[in-house]
Amino acid sequence: MAARKKNSTYSINEKCIIECDLTYAVNKIGGRWKLQILDKLEHQTLRFSELKRGFPHITERMLTLQLQAMEQDGLVKRTVYAEVPPKVEYTLTPMALELGPILKQLSEWGGKQRRLTEQPDKPRA
Repeated sequence: MAARKKNSTYSINEKCIIECDLTYAVNKIGGRWKLQILDKLEHQTLRFSELKRGFPHITERMLTLQLQAMEQDGLVKRTVYAEVPPKVEYTLTPMALELGPILKQLSEWGGKQRRLTEQPDKPRA
């Protein structure tokens, strides 16, 4: 496979996108389940099985992958206890807790926009 040219349009656009703070932030929390996991862990520490019960439609593999990515990104702290059976707990890091007010505001905005777009068209006078 040929190497991508450093001065290609794709490479230039990729560099600009990576340097954007908003894109950086969205990439940290982007993913099908990350926002829901952040919401679930906002006020409590949970074990893997408790998280799994909270998301009945997610596979164990996907939950594991999402938690691993969030741990690598510094959003989730994983604590393993030396017990039999093994006990693993997940909690939000201070960085993730800073997202709380932002995500609440985004959720309120989303709810408002959903209600506006789901309303049947009103007859025009």
